[in-house]
Order: sequence, then C-alpha cells, then structure tokens
Amino acid sequence: MRLVLVAPAMNAALREARFDDGSPVDPASADPVRLARSVRALTAPSPRCQGTAELLRVPGVVPEPALAGCAMGRWRGRRLDELAAEEPESVAAWLADPDAVPHGGESLRSLWDRVASWMDGLEPGTVWAVAEPDVIRAAVAHALGAPGAAFWRLDVRPRSSVELTGRSGRWNVGIGSVLS
Repeated sequence: MRLVLVAPAMNAALREARFDDGSPVDPASADPVRLARSVRALTAPSPRCQGTAELLRVPGVVPEPALAGCAMGRWRGRRLDELAAEEPESVAAWLADPDAVPHGGESLRSLWDRVASWMDGLEPGTVWAVAEPDVIRAAVAHALGAPGAAFWRLDVRPRSSVELTGRSGRWNVGIGSVLS
C-alpha cells in the first residue's frame, strides 16, 4: 500500500491562521501532477482541497468524506488567538483533551479514529490524496503509532506531501517536500 497525502495550497484561512471557512485557494500556477492510471486520486470535500487538486490538474480526482478536516462547529473561520482571548477555558480544554468539543463540532479523537479507520480499510495499491492538514497530522500520528499529543507536534506546510507505505498495523512514513 502506498498513500501519498498532499496538503492544500494556501488560502485566506491558512494565511490568517483561521480554522477553515471554505474559502478557495489562492490563484497560483503549478505543473500538473502526473499519476499512473492505476493510482486512485482523492480529495477532501473542502473547496481548498478540491481547488488544490484542480490547481495541480490531478486527473480523475474523487471527493472522499473521510479526508474532511475536523468539523469546528461555531469556531469555523475563527482565529485561534482570538478564541483563546475570548474563551480561554474552552480553548485550553480543546488543546488538552482529545474528547473535548467546546466548539460544538467534532472531537479530535473522532477525527483521529475516522482517519485511522479509513487508512486501515484501504485496498492495496496507490492512493494519492489532497487532504486537510489536520487529517495529514492524524494520518502520520496513526502511522507512527504515536500518542495523541504528537498531533500537535506535526506541522503541515501548504502544498507539501507525505508518503505512507505499508499496510494496516505497520506503516512507514516518508517525509516529502513542497510541491512546485
């Protein structure tokens, strides 16, 4: 199994350090990605992931709900620093407890479980996917068998990639570079 996860291109929410609000990716140019016919190409359902797939001219891309970012409820589109000033206890709980949902959306544990289940259910072959940064962090942490706290220690840059190879129960992580 080979799974290549690509972070979305820059958009207003990423540039302003806000939780995603569905804004499109910034206009940019990129060379098209060339994938073998046998590669399954997927994208998260968000406009920035779908826009990145379009920007990279990924052929035959299909939306995959399991690649959706964590549902942030009433925090959607908000900046973390603003929320920390307005709701310090809620933000502290969310950062410390993977089961916390002070925003009324999805818990980080639910995100991690969703991503792990999706990865472990993949059929053999190669999958190339544009996924939200939090999904990529959850996938890498799962691949490494890392504790939940590792999620917060993984940075995912726009248009970067990571390659996971192996199978359920035994994954290897190959660190990629920013796509040009």
